[in-house]
Amino acid sequence: MKKALADAIAARGYDTLTPVQEAVTNPDLVGADMLVSAQTGSGKTLGFGLAIAPTLLGEAETFEDAALPLALVIAPTRELALQVKRELTWLYAGAGAVLASCVGGMDMRDERRALSRGAHIVVATPGRLRDHIMRGSIDLGALRAVVLDEADEMLDLGFREDLEFILGEAPEERQTLLFSATVPVAIAKLAEGYQRDAVRVSTAAAEAGQHADIEYRAMNVSPRDGENAIINVLRYYESPNAIVFCNTRAMVARMTTRLSNRGFAVVALSGELTQTERTHALQAMRDGRARVCVATDVAARGIDLPNLDLVVHAELPGSHETLLHRSGRTGRAGRKGVSVLIVPPVARKKAERILSWAKLRADWSPAPSADEVSAKDEERMMNDEAWSEPLTEREAAPVAKLTAGFTAEQIAAAYLRLYHSRHSAPEDLGDPEDKPAPRAAFGPSVWFSVSGGRAAGAEPRRLLPMLCKAGGITRDDIGAIRIGDKESYVELRKTSAAGFRESIGANMRVEDGAEVTELSQPPVIAQRPGGKSAGKPGGPEGKPHTGPKPEWKKPAPKGPPPASQMDDLPAILPRAGHSSSDSSAPASSDSNAPVQYDDAPAPRNKKPKAATAASPHRKGLKPDFTRDGAVTDAASRPRFKGKPGNYTQGATPVGKPSSKKNRARAAAKAAEGYSSKPGVGKPGGKPFAKPARKSRSAGPKSSKS
Repeated sequence: MKKALADAIAARGYDTLTPVQEAVTNPDLVGADMLVSAQTGSGKTLGFGLAIAPTLLGEAETFEDAALPLALVIAPTRELALQVKRELTWLYAGAGAVLASCVGGMDMRDERRALSRGAHIVVATPGRLRDHIMRGSIDLGALRAVVLDEADEMLDLGFREDLEFILGEAPEERQTLLFSATVPVAIAKLAEGYQRDAVRVSTAAAEAGQHADIEYRAMNVSPRDGENAIINVLRYYESPNAIVFCNTRAMVARMTTRLSNRGFAVVALSGELTQTERTHALQAMRDGRARVCVATDVAARGIDLPNLDLVVHAELPGSHETLLHRSGRTGRAGRKGVSVLIVPPVARKKAERILSWAKLRADWSPAPSADEVSAKDEERMMNDEAWSEPLTEREAAPVAKLTAGFTAEQIAAAYLRLYHSRHSAPEDLGDPEDKPAPRAAFGPSVWFSVSGGRAAGAEPRRLLPMLCKAGGITRDDIGAIRIGDKESYVELRKTSAAGFRESIGANMRVEDGAEVTELSQPPVIAQRPGGKSAGKPGGPEGKPHTGPKPEWKKPAPKGPPPASQMDDLPAILPRAGHSSSDSSAPASSDSNAPVQYDDAPAPRNKKPKAATAASPHRKGLKPDFTRDGAVTDAASRPRFKGKPGNYTQGATPVGKPSSKKNRARAAAKAAEGYSSKPGVGKPGGKPFAKPARKSRSAGPKSSKS
């Protein structure tokens, strides 16, 4: 190891190197390409800084004057890139290294000027570095080493094309190091394409799975106590620095506001913030002005806060890799940390699945209760070092004044009150196993109308707070809210109606001059024209329903009519295909009834239909076939217009008069020799066969005769 680097490490207080640092600084690997996998917080930044030192310096102890970059370090996020630059700055300070950064969100003109002055090491994000290359702001021709930090994250973020472009611009004769927490197939392929005989370096801790310095706890909470549980967790551990991870920017904003209102020193970190805002947020965490950072997964990689002892997953991550990287913000450099998962009942299976995929073991328990937080506060108070410190001369006079003017109990009580005033009160949590009680019946009610309806933009979310404020009631006193076109209707609990009328006054008006009127009966809401109920039973389109929905009668079941109705039916005609002498049924006396011929063939390819009862909405009469094939006719049904001759054609009974078009088609078929009788086809052809089609080579079709 170079003397300048060894002195810098000793000055920072490092006595020994971590396993990954020892592995990459092995003398046998000097100048070799390496694919390194190690747990987050294992000192990878310092590791690759030491690994590339022999390649950059050679036999020299210090750098020459800065010109073209000798080393390039690429990181996925701006925060990680700037953090890497800080680490390498103190590491190479004794060697006289000049570092520059090229990250998105910073002034590109300043970066261009810094590159033009020369730099030994450039730390960059993929997108901004590619912009500089394409603009000619940076020349990679003198590169000796390239480091890809968090390579798996860069591929997940879609930087593969940018990385391939950058590596294609770098010299082929170089040392290439890929550092990644995991080595999926995509990383292995990238290493195979852009490294030469890469050495696979994996520490024993990386293969073990679970980080020994991180304690994982999964806490069961009820669905309505998720945010309250986060407050109690922060109060229970009282970590100098804590990160609360959320999945969306909206949740970050919500949690930041909630924690700020509860007295926590909190900052937010998400992709919608500018680089300056994100830098200030992290600096506030480092210098102690803020204790809690609410962040999206933008802070899951590379963020290193010195006193970060607690990570809270307000929402479960989408994958086990994200869980590992989130939790890796704590337990760094030998410091112990806790990773807490907030798990409502609906997310229990997902949490177990993610922990299983990550090969993690978590302790399952309820979130800290208010009593447990108070007990922890008392323990911290009694174990404070201030109790054992000797009395100073400056404190002697005020102490004597306090003991002379107050009793010991008064002093202790005042101390407790002051102690608790500096901390947010814990929240009462419900039992995670308790199911919400069913909503009780609303009971007797009174209806009121409020002037202004749908046309005036009335909405339940606006009416509810307005009526509660004006009438001195709560939302539990209000039942249904219905919005009409010109008026709105509100159901009020009968026991609260008198107080409501008294609060709004004799003029019965609320905000914006809206007039309130008590109704003697529930309102009738008009249906909106063209809405879902338009044109449906219960009233013409656009007219109100005046009563309950009518009960529609189901169609009568198929089959022969009941015996009570047999006397009203005409006589059953002989069944088709049998002589009249075979049937004992009397002949019909109705001269208009269809005639059934003895020699009529049965309908082909049709199953007999069961007789159906008369339906008032049917406009025509259709013969009904009973189970034995007899044709029946109800004299009470309306009949088709026309003469009885229209009902029959030849020897085949016809139920409905055919249209002119159908009759013309049937006549044309009959002229060609077709027949509807079974077994009879066109003369000279096969039974039921259509005329044979001529081949296309036979010339034009001949007209039919």
